[in-house]
Amino acid sequence: MPHTRRNRDGLLAKVNFPLYTVQMLTNRHVLVGGGGGSSKTGVANGFEIYELSHDGVKFLAEEVLRHETGPSVVMNCSTYSDNKHSYLVAGQESHCQLYNVQSVLVNNKEEIEDIDPHNGIRKRMNKTKNDINSKQNAKLKFVIKPSDSVQTDFLEEEPIQRVVRISRFNKTMATGGTDGVVRLWEFPTLKQLYTLKAHKQEIDDLDFSPCQSYLISIAKDGLAILWDYNNGKEINRLTWQQPNGSKYLYKRCRFGVIEGEKNASSLYMLTNPIGRPGKLKSYLQKWLPAEGTIQKSAAVDESLSALAVRDDGRFVALGTMFSGSVSIYIAFSLQRVLHIPGVHSMFVTGLEFLPVSSDPHTVNSIAEAAVLSISVDNQVCIHGLPFRSTLPAWLAIIVIIATLLFTFILCSYIGI
Repeated sequence: MPHTRRNRDGLLAKVNFPLYTVQMLTNRHVLVGGGGGSSKTGVANGFEIYELSHDGVKFLAEEVLRHETGPSVVMNCSTYSDNKHSYLVAGQESHCQLYNVQSVLVNNKEEIEDIDPHNGIRKRMNKTKNDINSKQNAKLKFVIKPSDSVQTDFLEEEPIQRVVRISRFNKTMATGGTDGVVRLWEFPTLKQLYTLKAHKQEIDDLDFSPCQSYLISIAKDGLAILWDYNNGKEINRLTWQQPNGSKYLYKRCRFGVIEGEKNASSLYMLTNPIGRPGKLKSYLQKWLPAEGTIQKSAAVDESLSALAVRDDGRFVALGTMFSGSVSIYIAFSLQRVLHIPGVHSMFVTGLEFLPVSSDPHTVNSIAEAAVLSISVDNQVCIHGLPFRSTLPAWLAIIVIIATLLFTFILCSYIGI
């Protein structure tokens, strides 16, 4: 049975604008973005960065940076870090904006070290006499500087970039928008590589495989297409036997690594029925992408809106449309192990797992898994999966031996 609980202590932060996108910057820092759009409503547009911690009872979030983007709402974003640089790309109306992200240690508003939060110190700044004490009390801060911008959607009326993703495999960026075209870009130069014209309606989601040259695209035309993004060629189209002659649309897609297998990945998809809400179930599906077959499927009683896969491939999380609920599933079996109803007052717009780390002091070390959720209700929430109790092997052997011995004695006593 999955854990089920009300969301009582999962609220991390509440901002003053609707939230549409969430990304982890480091093991401890989360970035959320959104806004009210270009209309003069007084609702801001931009990013917020929070540092996460745990006080032994609950998760906490401290605001590190607020960056406003003027009249442009942030609808989607992706981050990338290597040994030298950190980047952020964000969909702002019809364009994709590239930002350089600089990380510094700060104590009393004085820079101590310019660092890479993923790989350690890069450059030592001017030392103070109390350098050791300063480092102990210092905080990691971020400076976000706009760089290049490219137009990624060319619909004649209200062009909007709907999604952006960056491949860690070979530094390729993919964008999709309301014109139904998937565009591939060299990253971070933003030089256009390929234009994939396969969808007749707006793109809903994209994702890169973490270990193969696969790109998946889904759109409101009902198609799910697997591409080889190294050459821009279509591999196949994913179709399935929809129940009772009904019509379903793919909503979200995410690749995940397969534990214990190199150069292999699974593909997870959310599908929602068209019409007759409440009468037909939605599905979380696990695909073998190259074969175009479904391995497993889990039915859900309401429409789905958000999907995330943990970076080690062990867990999958989904968010719902109407009840604002969040659930965590075991990726291998699609068994639901955590359900939190009514997390948000409106539909879940984004999910992001805290990354796996060998550091015992990371904030996710107190739970088997932890996932962040956001919504247009302006709230950032976090949900931890408690460590599931298991029976040690030695104890299981003792129980089996004791059971067999008891059965033998009982049979001897009654003469069987």
